[in-house]
Amino acid sequence: MISKAKGFTYQKTNMIYIQKWKDGVWGEGKLETSDQFTISGMSTSLHYGQECFEGLKAYRRLDGKIQLFRVKDNAERFQMSCSYMMMPIIEVDVFIEAVKKTVLANADFIPPHGNNEALYIRPFMIGVGNNLGLRPAPEFIFSVIVSPVGSYFEGEVRPVDMSVSKYDRAAPNGTGHVKVGGNYAASLIAQVQARKEGFADCIFLDPKTHTKIEEVGAANFFGITKDKKYITPKSPSILNSITNRSLKYLAKNHLGLEVIEGEIFIDELDHLIEAGACGTAATITPIGSITHNGHKHVFPAHDVIGEYTKKLFDLLTGIQFGDVEDPQGWITIL
Repeated sequence: MISKAKGFTYQKTNMIYIQKWKDGVWGEGKLETSDQFTISGMSTSLHYGQECFEGLKAYRRLDGKIQLFRVKDNAERFQMSCSYMMMPIIEVDVFIEAVKKTVLANADFIPPHGNNEALYIRPFMIGVGNNLGLRPAPEFIFSVIVSPVGSYFEGEVRPVDMSVSKYDRAAPNGTGHVKVGGNYAASLIAQVQARKEGFADCIFLDPKTHTKIEEVGAANFFGITKDKKYITPKSPSILNSITNRSLKYLAKNHLGLEVIEGEIFIDELDHLIEAGACGTAATITPIGSITHNGHKHVFPAHDVIGEYTKKLFDLLTGIQFGDVEDPQGWITIL
C-alpha cells in the first residue's frame, strides 16, 4: 500500500489506460504513466461537450484480493452514452479489460479493507482533432484513470441537510438519462450555492413542472415510506444509477420491501420516514432535511441514519467489499 485516500479528491497513480480512434478504427489500447493529454484546441469535447464518462470502484477484500462491482453494467451504460453523443462504441469486453488492466497496474493504491475506502475508476471518452463546425469529432480518445478515494461527503455516514435548487440539471427529452459532462456542468452553480448556504448539496426537481424530486446533486434519490416501501423517482431525465438498481434489488429481495418507481412531490414528503442519495461516489448518504421555498422539511430519521437505510448501506457495502455473498453475479474478482 503506497497511498492513502484523502476524501473524494484526485491523487495521481502509476498508470492510466488510453486508446485512440481515427479513420473509423480503434487503435491498440495501452498503459501510460502520464495523466496529461495533448489535444487540438478545436476538439469537440472542448467546444461542444462531446464526451461522456463512467464511475465505478475497485475494492480490497478481507483476503487481500481485489474486486469490481457491476463493471458490466457500467460498460453497457457507457455504450448508451457514447451512442447518444455520436461517438464510437467501446465493446463491453474491451471496456472491462481496460478497467482490469488499469486497476491491476495501480493495485498498490487500493486502500485496505475495513475503512470504506476504495479505488475510484473513471473511464471516459472525448472527441478530439481539428473541428470547427458542429459535427461529430474526426478522432476520439478513450481512457481510464483511477484514484484512491474516501467518502464523498465529509465525516461519518449520517443524515445531511439538502436544499432544493431553482435551476434545472437537464432539459426534458435531453441528456439527463446519459452520463455526460454537460449535466454536471449545469449543476455546478446550484451545488456551489447550496454549500455556501450551509447545505451538503442540492436537490433538482423535474424540469417540466418543478414539482417532483428527480436527483440529488450527482446522485439518485430514494425514500422509505411509512408503510415500508422503497420509493425512487422515475423520469426520462434521470440517470439510471447502477447503485440505485442494486438498492432496489436488495430492498425487495433481502429486506422484503415493495419497490416503487414513481413520483415524489416536493410538497408531499410526510409519507417518507427516511430519505437518501445514492451513487458510486456517494454510496448511500442519508438525508435529514430538505429546504424548499424557505420551508425546512425534517424527516423522522434526521439525527442518525434510519433503520432501513442502514440495512441497505450495510448490505451494499458488504457485497462491494466481499463481506456479504454476491447475490446476482455483480462481483468480478481480479
